Amino acid sequence: MSVTGIVVSPGIAFGKVLHLNFYHEKVDYRLIPTNQLADESKRLKQAFANQKQYLEQSLSKLEADSTHASLIEADLLLLEDEDLILEIDATISKLQVSAAVAIERIFGHQADELAALDDPYLANRAEDVLCLSRRLIARLNGAQHINLSQLQQDTIILAADLTPAEFAMLPLEHIAGIVLNTGGVTSHTAILARNAGIPALLSCQYEPANIANGTEVVLNGVDGELVIAPNQAKIAALSSLKQQDEARKQQLLMLKDLPTQTLDGKPIGLLANVGSLNDISHLADVGAEGIGLFRTEFMLMNTNTLPDEKAQYHFYCDALHLMAGKTFTIRTLDVGADKELPCLASMQEDNPALGLRGIRYSLAHPELFKTQIKAILRAANHGPIRLMFPMINQVEELDALFEHIEQCKAQLIEQEKGFGELSYGIVVETPSAVLNLQSMLPSLDFISIGTNDLTQYTMAADRTNPMLTKQYPSLSPAVLTLVQQTIDIAHQNKVRVSLCGELASDPKIAPLLVGMGIDELSVNLSALLEVKSALRNINYQTCLSQAQHALKLTRIDELTHYINGIN
Repeated sequence: MSVTGIVVSPGIAFGKVLHLNFYHEKVDYRLIPTNQLADESKRLKQAFANQKQYLEQSLSKLEADSTHASLIEADLLLLEDEDLILEIDATISKLQVSAAVAIERIFGHQADELAALDDPYLANRAEDVLCLSRRLIARLNGAQHINLSQLQQDTIILAADLTPAEFAMLPLEHIAGIVLNTGGVTSHTAILARNAGIPALLSCQYEPANIANGTEVVLNGVDGELVIAPNQAKIAALSSLKQQDEARKQQLLMLKDLPTQTLDGKPIGLLANVGSLNDISHLADVGAEGIGLFRTEFMLMNTNTLPDEKAQYHFYCDALHLMAGKTFTIRTLDVGADKELPCLASMQEDNPALGLRGIRYSLAHPELFKTQIKAILRAANHGPIRLMFPMINQVEELDALFEHIEQCKAQLIEQEKGFGELSYGIVVETPSAVLNLQSMLPSLDFISIGTNDLTQYTMAADRTNPMLTKQYPSLSPAVLTLVQQTIDIAHQNKVRVSLCGELASDPKIAPLLVGMGIDELSVNLSALLEVKSALRNINYQTCLSQAQHALKLTRIDELTHYINGIN
């Protein structure tokens, strides 16, 4: 049995479960007799004093400038806020409620105000406030903090949440992994786990009653799952995966921080294709310079409802936080044809690959498009974003898109929501896009060539049909000719060219693409280091020679034989 969550700190960890039940959820909402209100006020003050003492003890174990310390100090400021205590005390008397209800009410209001802020990192403080509220209620209900000092074995911590103070008290030498019901990639626990190098899975909806303390589990921080009571076959498979993962990390130590350049110093941008926050959490593993393709439709694959603007905004902000200023290229929703999503009404088309897909779908559903654009514009206020549109064929489509974007900006200004500026690009995926590229380039900052669909539409061969893929491959004279034409037109207009199709992820073909003039490759995470290795072990002049020779070949088998022969 297994459950899934968001990988916020990668790795594979084996250990035994320990539940940290730091608080009791029970809150009694009945009215309190007036003669007991004074006792509730005393209990309130005692709970604040006990929690304050615990946090001060935690703080004494830390260096003053640590991340943990600053977060604990923020909680202490709340606990020392006399006005806050008076407000809670007044709520007890005015509404005749218990101290627990009053704490829940007042802290809830504070959390709501923080969550409403446009800054996602300040909004994250809302969860900290709610967490502190629950700890105070725990004090009122007599809960005691678990003594972890006696741990002697590798342990996977399972908890609803974890405060910075509680994290600070963990014996990290025995904590193999952390799994929480709550949290996301920008939560404080995620930051602390990454800093400590502890594999962590957050937003994992496990049932505590189904996993007893002491149960053997494996935290798979590669695929984002917690495997419960694995059998021997699963243990062996995951042990092998862990060994492979550790071997890969050793290779990364040699390659990930080295520049992507040829032996004679020609630099090449090397970015990653990703489809989830889990993927982004692995960017540092491979030393990717950024994201060349973020497939936003992937976030809709497993949901029955469309995320609203706020949800998408926080999603993109989470991604920006993980990016830490690196190149972040978002592709707008690419749906239709082979990409059916449960949250969108299915369409019946005779030729779906030639129908309402990519940007055509967005233009036919402008509100869906505008929701995404407003979220991306707002997120751009917190970091640089490149935005590109899929399946663009002609300049008229581009004009319509920019008109919608200007309407989005006007709506955000009217709503007094901040937004940033974007860099704009298109994915060149059809012969018509190549032929019409000259008319579109004045509106663009970059372009990306999607060789998967470019092959499909050039060869008139369904990319999902296995009977056709070998006969009509991307590595073909026709496709290479279109790629070369695209590069030449873009460079004549001083526009940077990326390539994000599967060709880019093939270390045998990457040098050829560099020789053709590609400025930047966006590849699958699993292939990034192999591509980097291939480019670091070849001269740029050799890349140029390969390209010149390959572009002269007129048969697919000749081209394949040539590429295989030089590798």
